[in-house]
Amino acid sequence: MASSLDGSVAPWLSVVVPLRNEAENVVFVAEGIAAACVDLAPFEIVFVDDGSIDDTAHRVLALRQELPMLRLVQHRSSAGQSAAIASGVGFARGRVICTLDGDGQNPPMEIRKLVARLEGTSFPAGVGLIAGQRVGRQDSASKRVASRWANAIRQWLLHDGTRDTGCGLKLMPRAVFLALPYFDHMHRYLPALVARDGWRTIHVDVAHAARHAGRSNYANLGRAVAGVWDLLGVMWLIRRQRKARPMELAPLDGEA
Repeated sequence: MASSLDGSVAPWLSVVVPLRNEAENVVFVAEGIAAACVDLAPFEIVFVDDGSIDDTAHRVLALRQELPMLRLVQHRSSAGQSAAIASGVGFARGRVICTLDGDGQNPPMEIRKLVARLEGTSFPAGVGLIAGQRVGRQDSASKRVASRWANAIRQWLLHDGTRDTGCGLKLMPRAVFLALPYFDHMHRYLPALVARDGWRTIHVDVAHAARHAGRSNYANLGRAVAGVWDLLGVMWLIRRQRKARPMELAPLDGEA
């Protein structure tokens, strides 16, 4: 792979990170990604500031001199994690997208475990998603119990074969993501959505860490209430799928 880290060469990999009031985590996460991807260049880091009211955006911009592959997208007001991911993917230049959370709980070095499942820089035939599944969760007991129940109900209803859709670490072709139906909280249902379009998911166990700094933006009760409607909506989308199901991405110009 090319070795340029200065942004002068078009990246093949774009690491998209949604952020909301994560100023204290910006440097930690950005430098971690840069270290994890140093030999995967050319790559870029796309931070999406989802309407933060703290110093998140300024911290990102201050890092540009040190990390020229770093880019910033800003929402005027908070639109949620799925909207931030969608904005980042739309802004990204790489044909492969990696997402991870901006609180430091997804150790950036775990990106390499997902990339290792590629064939060079291409996905195996028929694969539309390489999804991390957290082991050794470093969350509160209440969050782990709520997540366990939510995952069990989701698997029962959607049969998506995934024990942990809440893991922020995911790798997928940009074209596959852009073809998915967008809705709020869609990022929690990516395995079911890519299966709806005829793609397979590869699951990879990844490490999990305690939040590096700051406070969580989520509450268990609010997430549970939204999850009921989301599940019903995804079930409807799966039942109403009738379009052709591509099982292979067309090669880029100049690729055999």
